[in-house]
Amino acid sequence: MGYDPTWHMLEIEFKDTGDVYLYFDVLAEEYAAFLQAPSKGTYLNQTFKKKGYRYERVERENLE
Repeated sequence: MGYDPTWHMLEIEFKDTGDVYLYFDVLAEEYAAFLQAPSKGTYLNQTFKKKGYRYERVERENLE
């Protein structure tokens, strides 16, 4: 997981699949709340998806 405060972009790699997603227009306060959440998956599903953050799945060949 990583966050770029300049671009307000959150990068998440899922442990079980290795898939990487970029979430755009995520404010620093939202990222801080995400870090403090007891369950990152629950927070992602209940908050990020509800707020409709734009996201993109990064293809594996683009990671190498």
